[in-house]
Amino acid sequence: MKRITLKSVTTEAKLLLIGIPVLLWTLLPIYHLVLFAVSPKDSATTGKLWPDHPTLQNFDFVFHQKHFYLDHFWVQMGNSLLIAVSVGVLTLFVSTCAAFAISRLKVPGGRTVMNLALFTYFIPAAFLAVPMYKTMGAYGLLNSQWALILAMVTIASPYCIWVLKQASDKLPFELDEAARMDGATPLQLFRLVYLPLMVPSLVAVGTYSLLLAWNEYLYAFLLLSNDKSVTVAVALGNFLSADDSPWELLMTTGLIYALPPAAIYYAFKRYMVSGLTAGAVKS
Repeated sequence: MKRITLKSVTTEAKLLLIGIPVLLWTLLPIYHLVLFAVSPKDSATTGKLWPDHPTLQNFDFVFHQKHFYLDHFWVQMGNSLLIAVSVGVLTLFVSTCAAFAISRLKVPGGRTVMNLALFTYFIPAAFLAVPMYKTMGAYGLLNSQWALILAMVTIASPYCIWVLKQASDKLPFELDEAARMDGATPLQLFRLVYLPLMVPSLVAVGTYSLLLAWNEYLYAFLLLSNDKSVTVAVALGNFLSADDSPWELLMTTGLIYALPPAAIYYAFKRYMVSGLTAGAVKS
C-alpha cells in the first residue's frame, strides 16, 4: 500500500486547485451549447441556468432543415466530412512519404526542406490567407472544394512531417539493414517494415489533420462561396447575418457539428497520445 505523505497531499491539493477551475472554464461553453439547444425560442435568452420546459424541437428543426438557414445542412455536413477526410488522407500520404525519405532513405537536402517547411509556421495562417486566395484564383480553383483541401494540406503537412520524422528516427536502423540484406526494395521497406511500425503516429497525425480541416473557418470562408459547397463551419456564420438571429438553432447546429470530432478524438485518444509523444522527444 502506497504511503500517504504531507508532500503528496499538498501536491494533490495544488493540482485540484488548478484542475477544477480549468475544468469548469472548459465545460462552460459546452454547457451553454446544451442550454440553448434544449431551450424553446422564447426562453433561450432569459438567463436561466436551465429552461423550465426543455425541448428537443430544435434538433428536429435542424435534422429536417425547417429553417431557411438550414436549407442545405446535410449537404454542408457532407462537404465538411468529404473535405476533412480528403485532407487527412492526402496529408498522411505526403507526410508519410516525406518522413520516410528524410529519415530512412537520407535523401540529400531532406532536413533542409523539412526545416524550411516548419519555418512557415512563423507566419500566422491569417497572413497567408490572401496569398493563398490569389494562388487558388490563378489556378482556377476558387469556389472549388479542392482549393480548401489543398490549402489545408499545405498548412497541416509541415507539422505532420516533423512528428513522423522524429518518430521514425527512433526505429532501429538494423531493421532496414536486415530487410535490404533479404533483397527488399525501398518500396517494400516502406510498405512491409516502416508503415506497420508507424501505425500509432500515423493515426495521430491523420486525426490531427482531419480535425484541423473540420474546424477550419477562415480559409473555408475565403475559398468557398456557394451555399452548396461550403462547410457547416461557414454556414454557421450565416446565422449572425440577421438582427434577430435564431440562437437556439445556431447552438443546436454547433452542438451537432461538434459531436463527430469529439467522437473521433475519443476513439483514437490512445493513439493520439502515444503517436504525438513518440515524435515529441528525440532520445
